[in-house]
Amino acid sequence: MSDQDVITEDTGDDEDAYALDRRAVAAILDAVELGDAEALTRLMEPLHAADIADLLEQIDSGDRQRLIVLYGKEFDGEILSELDEGIREEVIAALSPQVLSDAVREMESDDVVDLLEDLEKPQQDAILEVLEAADRLAVERALSFPEYSAGRLMQREVVMAPEHWTVGEAIDFMRGHEDLPDQFYHLILVDPRLRPTGYVTLGKLMSSPRVVKLADIVEPSFRTFDVDEPEADVAYAFNQYHLISAPVVDDDGRLVGIITIDDAMIVLSEENEEDILRLAGVGDESLADSTLLIVRRRFPWLAVNLVTAIMASLVIAQFEATLAAVVALAVLMPIVASMGGNAATQSMTVAVRALATRDLTSSNALRVLRREVTAGLLNGCAFAVIMGIVGYIWFGTAMLGVVLGAAMIINLVVAGLAGVTIPMILEKVGVDPALASGAFVTTVTDVVGFFAFLGLAAAVLI
Repeated sequence: MSDQDVITEDTGDDEDAYALDRRAVAAILDAVELGDAEALTRLMEPLHAADIADLLEQIDSGDRQRLIVLYGKEFDGEILSELDEGIREEVIAALSPQVLSDAVREMESDDVVDLLEDLEKPQQDAILEVLEAADRLAVERALSFPEYSAGRLMQREVVMAPEHWTVGEAIDFMRGHEDLPDQFYHLILVDPRLRPTGYVTLGKLMSSPRVVKLADIVEPSFRTFDVDEPEADVAYAFNQYHLISAPVVDDDGRLVGIITIDDAMIVLSEENEEDILRLAGVGDESLADSTLLIVRRRFPWLAVNLVTAIMASLVIAQFEATLAAVVALAVLMPIVASMGGNAATQSMTVAVRALATRDLTSSNALRVLRREVTAGLLNGCAFAVIMGIVGYIWFGTAMLGVVLGAAMIINLVVAGLAGVTIPMILEKVGVDPALASGAFVTTVTDVVGFFAFLGLAAAVLI
């Protein structure tokens, strides 16, 4: 079997169906161990930059250093933009100045900005020094814009034309221009002051007669973004209005760059990933993070959970006599809290996602809240009947089943209420609902669940 077969053969195994499978990694590491640069280059050639980035993230630091040195001049700048932030600095430090220079020069301006903003100052300076003067000036200007803004997200490479041109003039211009971007979707029309007035898709441009005015075939979806507009708002607009690309303008309305759909979708993907991680209280962790960094990030939220658990325990402590008189309560008590917690997490997850996508607003909040509370009530009634019967059969006390069922109804209704209102309140006060909702929602359902169940038991059974 050849080295090429190691990369591409499909054995039917799901894991081996990927371009970068176990055997490919093993073959690459063997080449690194033997110091065989020719074999390594042959093995790496079929891989996409994203696959090479995955490889660098998966292997240990020593193998990573040797692979980078051995791979040498073949190192592609796109690999840097695909790398996880946790090891990107290590990879850059391992590259020779010449290789780093060649790699960075191949990147689009927005990718260079994305690369630099996560690096320390010495490494930023090292990369800026290898750029040509015009590129360095463009990147430095982009870095002067607020973080997570359209100015950081845009690329400077724009194809534009005067609004009075015809299709033929535009085509001739592009054919004679040697520095067009590798990928672009629109020809931006500008007035004499370089203010964008519309854009024409390449498909419409190529299918129209040469004599047609560009202004007559502009797209109705045209819109612009200010350089300081939050990138989350930009990504939302791309998704909401089905944009492919959009110009970015400065304070005077002049064209300074363009944002393309691939960059907007990356922002959306990062927002989704961030929400998922924050719902679990782990922030922006990655597998490349060190153990100490993970401990520091997780400890605060574990501490918050400890405090909330203590609060729930204090509620239980108020009913020591009730628990001592009816031991069965201790057996059934976790069921009420667990059901409430799960129901609240369901409502909370839907609410947090709806807030992120702006589907949940003040105009429909009452309707959503009513829906979640009603769902909690109906589910609570259904499970109340089930657990009421279970409680009666298990312990032979009809009233115990009634107490359990009533507590279930109360907690699931409160779960639906808390799952929606807490994220909305947190957003109103400027706290990320994805990060903080979980602890508060769990506390509410635990406290209410224990209090309702033990309180009803104390009133009815004692």
